Amino acid sequence: MALTGRAALLAALGSLPVGILEPSWTGILAVNASLSVAIVCDYALAAPVRTLRFTRTGDTSVRLGESAKVQLTVTNGSSRRLRARLRDAWPPSSWLPGTDQVGSRHTVTVPVGERRRLTTVLRPTRRGDRHAELVTVRSYGPLGLAARQGNHRVPWTVRVLPPFTSRKHLPSRLARLRELDGRTSVLTRGEGTEFDSLRDYVPGDDTRSIDWRATARRTTVAVRTWRPERDRHIMIVLDTGRTAAGRVGDVPRLDASMDAALLLAALATRAGDRVDLLAYDRRIRAQVQGRAAGEILPAMVGAMAPLEPELVETDAPGLSAATLKHAPRRALVVLLTSLDAAPVEEGLLPVLPQLTRRHPVMVASVADPHIERMAGGRGSLDAVYEAAAGAQAQLQRRRTAEQLQRHGVTVVDATPENLAPAVADAYLALKAQGRL
Repeated sequence: MALTGRAALLAALGSLPVGILEPSWTGILAVNASLSVAIVCDYALAAPVRTLRFTRTGDTSVRLGESAKVQLTVTNGSSRRLRARLRDAWPPSSWLPGTDQVGSRHTVTVPVGERRRLTTVLRPTRRGDRHAELVTVRSYGPLGLAARQGNHRVPWTVRVLPPFTSRKHLPSRLARLRELDGRTSVLTRGEGTEFDSLRDYVPGDDTRSIDWRATARRTTVAVRTWRPERDRHIMIVLDTGRTAAGRVGDVPRLDASMDAALLLAALATRAGDRVDLLAYDRRIRAQVQGRAAGEILPAMVGAMAPLEPELVETDAPGLSAATLKHAPRRALVVLLTSLDAAPVEEGLLPVLPQLTRRHPVMVASVADPHIERMAGGRGSLDAVYEAAAGAQAQLQRRRTAEQLQRHGVTVVDATPENLAPAVADAYLALKAQGRL
């Protein structure tokens, strides 16, 4: 039994005349006895909680930053009218901070034998699966003095997907891709480009592109047009070890890496290349392989949604072995990891030759813009010390990048908002040079 504020108010009001007119135990007993009878009757007339039936419908997935609606249907199978306050409990990260009290509570009245549908609007603040917790019902009597209370478990799961905020950069990169494909007037030729078609020579064309055999069969000079290689293999490797758990501003490093992986996958599939995904720290955490072009993005989003960084050091030999196993033939390996000196020098560099002997490798890392601001700080003693620390951190990252570049690795080091377009640009540059 749960007593309401109305019962406490009636008890306080009843004590006033007793205390003023006749302060005695008899008066107190008379007031409390009548109030107790009213409470018991009110409790007995409240609809029972255990006989209620609940079902759920609604969204099962939502992108981070958007809203999901989950409907909870309450069916009153008892012989009494239900007047209730209901709490639909979800994890705290299912709402914006400070809004869970409003979002999870509902007031409902359900006549005998009828049902009502309540809508809980979730706005998650973290990726991953959000599981519904207990539904707590407080059923009030007609007088509102007492209530029955009980819990029901009504399972439901909403998967919070990566937001893919870098989608806005896709049109500009696709325009660059069309230029590489020869669909505009800009024609490029690299070492690994493929023959596309013949066309008439126009002044300004590279004379090395003239096809003399075709010219001999025609009345005009013919030149060859070229397009970047297609049907290449892109292996995206996400490092989910401890370095991915660091936050740069409000964004975890892993989330920024995921955003870059999604933009690269969207661009590569439009370019006719095959894309696979591997997430690894000490074991494979997620894998997407052998999907068609139209299936790769949904598969990657679904696989990455529940990923969380593991607070362990990444097993670099294991990562290299897993990459070589799942990419036995030549592929562009895009490793989204950290450029911190210790993990690279002690972990990645010793196994890097195993990868670079077979595959072209790109290493992409999230840079912290706060370090750049520190390096430029002046004006006080503390700012000078911070500037020295920031400059030293930048120098270490540059040295680490140079070590990787000496092994033939393409290095991309950019802030979270710039990482995805920078990786896409590096991919297009490699494609234009025929290095895939």
